[in-house]
Amino acid sequence: MRTPNGWLIEDSPLRPLDPRIKLLLTVGASLAVMMPIVPLAFFTLIYGGLIYWAKLGKYAYQQLWQLKWLFVFLFALDWWLVSIELAVTVTLRLILLISTFTLFVLTTSFTELRLTLEWLRFPYRYAFGLSLAFQSIGLLQGEISTVREAQIARGAVHHAKIVGWRERLQMMRDGVALTVPAIVLTTKRAWTMTEAAYARGFESPKRRPFYQLQMKTSDWCWLVGIIITLGGFTLWVQITT
Repeated sequence: MRTPNGWLIEDSPLRPLDPRIKLLLTVGASLAVMMPIVPLAFFTLIYGGLIYWAKLGKYAYQQLWQLKWLFVFLFALDWWLVSIELAVTVTLRLILLISTFTLFVLTTSFTELRLTLEWLRFPYRYAFGLSLAFQSIGLLQGEISTVREAQIARGAVHHAKIVGWRERLQMMRDGVALTVPAIVLTTKRAWTMTEAAYARGFESPKRRPFYQLQMKTSDWCWLVGIIITLGGFTLWVQITT
């Protein structure tokens, strides 16, 4: 899923938030999926309002819409085998779980992710690798988009409707025509980044990043609000069960 600026929503109100707070929000919301249906529904509404306020609603909707048939299948299966209550609960849990990571991905740069992992005492090699993989999502999407535009301009990709086996075979050929160049370009980019990392002292034992994570007043307010909200829902679940 590409956005106007690659994958980051720069004008989102959550963009300046400390990445550690956003990670706490993501983890807390991920754990909240285990709540019963009534608290889960209220929490999903609150989180949906947060995503809308953060200007991420359009992108979250696009991601959820791509999985619409999975939601329909699971909803129908759970309703048929167990009950409609379980079907609604499972669907809400999936929507909330996917939305939580959408919020984190669209508002956190790979540098902030690496610094957060280092703050959590991850070894630098693994923190750098995970953040690089995180960054590669947007890069790979960009490469595929570029290759697709070039192939369409050359007439190598067709837009035929899937009717029979000939159209399916043509669709497979188009997929290969898009995938192979994208993999080659991504591999070249990976080698370039590897050479640049080692040239800048990737394995140096003494390393201090230029950008340091610092909690601001707004970050502390968010931290208190997240703790109060999660604590309130936890107390609600304990009282009602």
